[in-house]
Amino acid sequence: MKLFRHGLIGAEKPGMLDDQGVMRDLSGQVSDIGGAVLSDDGLSAIGSLDPTSLPVVPEGTRLGAPVAGIGKMICIGLNYADHAAESGAQVPPEPLIFMKATSAIQGPNDPIVIPRGSEKTDWEIELGIVIGTPAKYVSEKDALDYVAGYVLANDVSERSFQTERTGQWTKGKSCDSFGPLGPYLVTRDAVVDPQNLAMKLSVNGEVMQNGSTSTMVFGVAKLVSYLSQFMTLHPGDVISTGTPPGVAMGMQTPRYLRPGDVVELEIEGLGRQRAELVADS
Repeated sequence: MKLFRHGLIGAEKPGMLDDQGVMRDLSGQVSDIGGAVLSDDGLSAIGSLDPTSLPVVPEGTRLGAPVAGIGKMICIGLNYADHAAESGAQVPPEPLIFMKATSAIQGPNDPIVIPRGSEKTDWEIELGIVIGTPAKYVSEKDALDYVAGYVLANDVSERSFQTERTGQWTKGKSCDSFGPLGPYLVTRDAVVDPQNLAMKLSVNGEVMQNGSTSTMVFGVAKLVSYLSQFMTLHPGDVISTGTPPGVAMGMQTPRYLRPGDVVELEIEGLGRQRAELVADS
């Protein structure tokens, strides 16, 4: 299934795509796409519905982040060896973890706001894992059982905030609008192999990143298991799994984002984002 949330910011309603790709409203069936709805039982209940019996969502309706009530967004750094190389870094022996503030999360096509003082706003296409069942001390063998599904993510980053100022990476990753998610939560059963998905990101029509989740250093099952050893993962938590090469920071002459630029990205089977860059007012 492909689930989404639609409507004005702060008033999004749940929805699902039918077999013909028509957007249908789920608000008469579930309160939102989050919490217990993300469990296997909750998703099975949605899957048992006849989508054609549901109201059609008008074309052009704004899409929000496809998961409600995200408690934490955990990001994995340097999880593609070739991206680590372009960043001038070594692949870490264990997953490198940082957090993105949930206030950064927004819809897939909402404008990305370049923060005040930014000189180096950058892009990062990533596969996002959405947790469906509380996970604590889970084995790698069983880890995928705790996954509700997957989302397309753009881990927007301000590199000067991230690497040239004191402290950790979080402040370069958490500016408002730096966490576009969606358009869809694609349920686990609809993704045959999360480690074999094509990924592509373009800026103003020029392809910058063209990779695959097959080149991850630490895969989905490893990351879910690993993180669960340190913290309980709750339904709706998102793990953003790292980016392939092709970011601005890795260019010989970096070309960072400016107002008016358009970033488009897609992951095979997960949908597509298109966002315009705007200056903070």
